[in-house]
Amino acid sequence: MRLWVTVAVLTVLLALPFVFWGDAFEVAFSPERTREVFDSWGSWAWLVGVALITSDILLPMPATVVMTVLGTLYGPLLGGLIASTGSFIAGSVAYGACRLLGRRAARRIVGENELRRGHELFQSVGGWAVALSRWLPLLPEVVACVAGLVKMPAGRFFASLACGSVPLGFTFAFLGGVGATSPRLVLVLSAVLPAVLWILVGGALSRLSSRR
Repeated sequence: MRLWVTVAVLTVLLALPFVFWGDAFEVAFSPERTREVFDSWGSWAWLVGVALITSDILLPMPATVVMTVLGTLYGPLLGGLIASTGSFIAGSVAYGACRLLGRRAARRIVGENELRRGHELFQSVGGWAVALSRWLPLLPEVVACVAGLVKMPAGRFFASLACGSVPLGFTFAFLGGVGATSPRLVLVLSAVLPAVLWILVGGALSRLSSRR
């Protein structure tokens, strides 16, 4: 029970910036203004893009807008790589920060029994949760934090994170690079591709684990 209370508290805390400053960030980082920010940084625009996407951990940053503009600026391939990197780093930071709390702190937060159950849960379905959450608002940070808190195996976490981050980054960069605007295409590709990748990668990891 305490684990789910912790999840609820994390969700509320991470949602507060969206409630108070979400509209302001949407205006400040509209496609046009985001492009102006990138242009002002010249050859360092890619690094600014990564930083903006990573800041989505705590700030109501419209990360998909940033990814789309990266595609416009760098093209679908390089823009997709930069966007995917930003999403991957964001998830890694959230996971790492909560994992570094240590087992003693984690026990105090969720309790020993809940910590064990959470670890077992993320052993079985954590890969799906991490991979599929990347295209949803707010949930990526919550899932990554909980994965770190319950000590989801790092290899499995980072593999599933890549399965979610890479399709997300390349999909939006592609839309920006080719000048397309199709919400249906975005939803389908962002939701289906992580699932397909995790079926392949998760299956491979399970086979390797069973051989040890």
